[in-house]
Amino acid sequence: MELSIFQDRELAQKILQGIKREAERIGREVKLMHVCGTHEDTVTRSGIRSLLPENVKVMSGPGCPVCITPAEDIAAMMEIMRKAKEEGEEIILTTFGDMYKIPTAVGSFADLKSEGFDVRVVYSIYDSYKIALKEKDKLVVHFSPGFETTTAPAAGILKEVIEKGIENFKIYSVHRLTPPAVEALIKQGTVFDGLIDPGHVSTIIGVKGWEYITKEYGVPQVVAGFEPVDFLMGIFMLLRMIRKGEAKIENQYTRVVKYEGNVEAQRTIEALFDVVDAKWRALGVIPKSGLELKKEYKDYEVRTFYRVKPPELPDLEKGCICGAVLRGLALPTQCPLFGKKCTPRNPVGPCMVSYEGTCQIFYKYGALF
Repeated sequence: MELSIFQDRELAQKILQGIKREAERIGREVKLMHVCGTHEDTVTRSGIRSLLPENVKVMSGPGCPVCITPAEDIAAMMEIMRKAKEEGEEIILTTFGDMYKIPTAVGSFADLKSEGFDVRVVYSIYDSYKIALKEKDKLVVHFSPGFETTTAPAAGILKEVIEKGIENFKIYSVHRLTPPAVEALIKQGTVFDGLIDPGHVSTIIGVKGWEYITKEYGVPQVVAGFEPVDFLMGIFMLLRMIRKGEAKIENQYTRVVKYEGNVEAQRTIEALFDVVDAKWRALGVIPKSGLELKKEYKDYEVRTFYRVKPPELPDLEKGCICGAVLRGLALPTQCPLFGKKCTPRNPVGPCMVSYEGTCQIFYKYGALF
């Protein structure tokens, strides 16, 4: 199927007409949520909010894995680097470009780099793995954030590292699971009428991975792709379900997402990681939402070898409403710091740093939201 069809203006206009008809028939405000930075980029870049009927609202939830990585974990990794240096060991720290700049009360990995530590930005964990193969006399640690989409390749690389007995490669796991975060929002009282599920996460966990949200909480869901037509179709499908009083999950992204997901990736993740309660920055501890290496694979987790206790840190600076943005309770333009004190060049909160952060996306496409 040609990708251009999902960018077609005339098709988008026809779907918008359908959205308006469904919204009129519903006759009340409808709040829809997505939990994906790429979806937010599509929505804001395409000006989708401005095209929707007044009674249809689209809110952004916790769709940025870098934004929700706890400040304490960043601080702990920085302390590990310092402790290793004191003990005479050289560590090469790798992480992603947006994580490199995430601010905390004790600084960022970029600040650590400015102190002379070997911190490298990589595109994927595979790049880190290649560094470990090349720099065999140094320990390479990948600070490893991400939802299911990023966890799958991380698990694949770790499996190879373990099988080959490579000893100079470790991770600091801050991987998180998406559906438990949605469940936590519901339990915390965040109200939304329908959920648009991220297509890339769903390629791993499948439609099946989201089903319990609908079964247990009665929330209609649509798995959607990332082009404007994909997202608009997701909205239309949700509104149609809401108008009919149906609570089910539908798959708009059938060209990529299967009901069962990527079973091989699921098995690899389950073989290496245990599911644990985990903190999300600005959201608190969410039950069964984190992944840590199983006991038999702890030698590949850097914290096994370096015990540090970072100070208790505030999640956000005073005035930052990143927590409300991540909960779908506010949009970035409602923050008094947005575009003034807080910009991508001088970010106050994590949502302004990452390219998947709602605040940075709003800032980048400011004329369109």
